[in-house]
Amino acid sequence: MPSNFLRVSVRLILLPFAISLFSISAFGQGDDVITVDTSIVVMNAWVTDVSGKAVGGLNLKQFHVFEDGTEQAIQTFEAEETPFAAVILIDTSGSMEERVSLARAAAIQFLGGLRADDVASIYNFDSKVDLIQDFSNSHDMLDRIFELKAVGMTVLNDAIYKAAEVLSKRPEKRRAIIVLSDGADTQSGKSAEKALRAALAVNATIYAVDMSATDLKASEKAQNRGALTTFADKTGGRYIETPGGIAMRDAFRRIVEELGQQYTIAYQPSNTAKDGKWRAIRLVISRPNLTIRTRKGYNAPKK
Repeated sequence: MPSNFLRVSVRLILLPFAISLFSISAFGQGDDVITVDTSIVVMNAWVTDVSGKAVGGLNLKQFHVFEDGTEQAIQTFEAEETPFAAVILIDTSGSMEERVSLARAAAIQFLGGLRADDVASIYNFDSKVDLIQDFSNSHDMLDRIFELKAVGMTVLNDAIYKAAEVLSKRPEKRRAIIVLSDGADTQSGKSAEKALRAALAVNATIYAVDMSATDLKASEKAQNRGALTTFADKTGGRYIETPGGIAMRDAFRRIVEELGQQYTIAYQPSNTAKDGKWRAIRLVISRPNLTIRTRKGYNAPKK
């Protein structure tokens, strides 16, 4: 961690993060989705300077949160190393072909960066979503992952929805979904919108790694990239072009670094209407030449 990233924790109101900030509305049942059910919205923000380096030492007074253009009162602010929980989703559908081994190597790289208190679980998805390895801080993988083959259809949206479900039961403040896929969904029961809402509701940041084949048609690649980019952009994560070798290792090192060095901010929305509408969030820092990446908003609860 950069030496200038100070261990600062400012709490204006003692709000234990152990309480569930969001409710899960009947996971897996028909059209039900995860919806916001309390008055607190949590944001994890990654702040960098013009060179792309993490910026530490920022304080509460430098941050301003706007919801639909209206400034909100920040309830809690933390700028410290904090454990995270991550779900790694490996696409093993037929379209992945020989790239399953590359995705497996990427997952191994991610596990290798876990700190003592971080935890990760691994799922694969093709025509269904299956658990490979439950949450742990182990840097090793179970033998089962080496038996994965590219078969079947693709349920990317269902996989993200499932990841949100399991993360909703974790106590960690910082949560992430690492998607290793070519982005082509062919059989999900859930729509991309419902999968995104689920991730936002549990405050999960999505890092989407594009594993598309190099010889894929430009139109198909653009479509797949659009799906992955949307998931990453709306949740404050990152879209990563097909990595390999040193580029892949660097990408996953940066993801682990980000998850440990984010600022965590919570506020109570002034708009209490339960209309189910999208609420756009904008985070501003009163210091020039900084880049902020965080979630773009959330869906309000609905009566």
